[in-house]
Amino acid sequence: MLNQRAEALRSQLEDIVKDLHHLSQEIGHKDLAAMVGELRNRMGEPYMFVIVGEVKAGKSSFVNALLDAGREICKVAPQPMTDTIQQILYGDPESEVVVNPYLKKIMIPADILRDIAIVDTPGTNSIVERHQEITEKFIPASDLVIFVFEAKNPYRQSAWDFFDFIHRDWHKKIVFVLQQKDLLNAEDLGVNQRGLYDFAQKKGLQEPVIFATSAKDELEGLFDTSGFSAMRDYIRTHVTGGRGAALKLQNNLETSNMILGRIRTDLDTRARQYKADIAFREDIHQTLDSQEKKSNHQVGILIENLLNGYDRITRETGEELANGLSFPSMLKRSFMGIFGKKASIKDWLDGLAKELERNLNAELRTKLNDGVVDLADSIQQMAKMIDLKIRAGNTVVRSDSYIFEDIADKRSSVLKELQEAFGRFLSRAENFTDERLFPENASVSSNIAASSGVAIIGIILAAVTKITVLDITGGVLTGIGLLFAGISSVMQRRKIVNGFDEEIVRGRKRMQEALDTKLSGYVRTIKSRINDNFTELDALLGNEEKQIAHYETAFEALDKRLSEVGNQLKIN
Repeated sequence: MLNQRAEALRSQLEDIVKDLHHLSQEIGHKDLAAMVGELRNRMGEPYMFVIVGEVKAGKSSFVNALLDAGREICKVAPQPMTDTIQQILYGDPESEVVVNPYLKKIMIPADILRDIAIVDTPGTNSIVERHQEITEKFIPASDLVIFVFEAKNPYRQSAWDFFDFIHRDWHKKIVFVLQQKDLLNAEDLGVNQRGLYDFAQKKGLQEPVIFATSAKDELEGLFDTSGFSAMRDYIRTHVTGGRGAALKLQNNLETSNMILGRIRTDLDTRARQYKADIAFREDIHQTLDSQEKKSNHQVGILIENLLNGYDRITRETGEELANGLSFPSMLKRSFMGIFGKKASIKDWLDGLAKELERNLNAELRTKLNDGVVDLADSIQQMAKMIDLKIRAGNTVVRSDSYIFEDIADKRSSVLKELQEAFGRFLSRAENFTDERLFPENASVSSNIAASSGVAIIGIILAAVTKITVLDITGGVLTGIGLLFAGISSVMQRRKIVNGFDEEIVRGRKRMQEALDTKLSGYVRTIKSRINDNFTELDALLGNEEKQIAHYETAFEALDKRLSEVGNQLKIN
């Protein structure tokens, strides 16, 4: 019986395991939840032995002899008989309950079962379909695992493979039984015992515990040679002598810590993936910002070149206007216009305005076409760099992650859709057009997108050819035309020249603002459209941040409580 202090610790541990079960259910991993659920259900059961070994190793005979019930509890026959897991518990009257096709409970009034429960399993080389059933339901909740080998050959591979799993993943207490020792002479039995001891040490057990038994001798009353006395002494010393309940409490604590440790490991992996994804998104943002600056630098160069051309042509026109409005020139034009030999003042001004338009149109269109090549190349590099970064994304959480496989699968699906969506984005020319830059009647060919990435240069050039000088200068020529209308007197020369200069300055400012608005706005629009492809990933990462923080808080609370129980158990 546990003293009151130990009973209180067990009650605390049961509450912790209950919360651990709720956490595993919240995580949504069915196998983990089932495992913790079984641990929770079996905490109140006696100290549990799980018997494992290959088919025909003598497991069922060993259990029958150990129970000493005077009859066969686990069926024994020349062919394999244990095709289900059999949990043998104390019960009076005797009964049998089929839990499911792979598990049944046998209740018998054997005294040894007042302190222990026995789980007899199918052979390790025949339990492929039930392997999950055993590992999930019994190994984590077991208190002692007994490996039964044929005394003649204790090196069967499937049993040792199963040993690796139990020892590596669960660190369960393990003892070995060489069954059917009556089939060997003492010398050969000693050789196999020493060989098993050495092999178990190589597998990581510091001091392997080995018993050699003969169920046949035990059942025939040859107690001095059967080896079962040593086995029962071990059970009395380590379990039934009042220590079983305390040992079970310690085992349940260790198992809970191991399960929580698995959550910790996978939570750390998930946190690393989150940090990697956040770094990836930051890299995308930085790349877009860097490419936007580069594109805007190209915009600045382009605008400067256009303004220089504008300044040169309008200066030349202004000089021609000033010279043409001199008194001799005006008098000559008026006189010649009477006789129809030369253009009148009005005709000359109209011609001057049209020439200005032609010169500006030719100059600005040429410079615009040349400058757009650099701008479009910068935007194209922005899109392609983002495409490469998406395809080179770092994956930390794999789809076979033990606990968080669902989030790994969801993340994989989001990234796959991101790759596909961005590929579609690159292939559609309309994603790289903007009505603020391109007139509505701009003809953009649907075939202009290249298969390996969008041909942005072609798209912009195709649209730029639709832009007229009036689109660029913001109507400066209209103002100049109005200024020239009705001029007929040299007395208005200074007013006209000053008005022309003022209109040119206003036009230059409007032109600069229009170009900056159109081209810089265009760059921002494309950047925004590229970034819009990451909406689903951003939502996933936002949810990840909240979930990881929540699970971290739950883990820390459970870990602290388990540590407190562990410290109290040591004192007790």
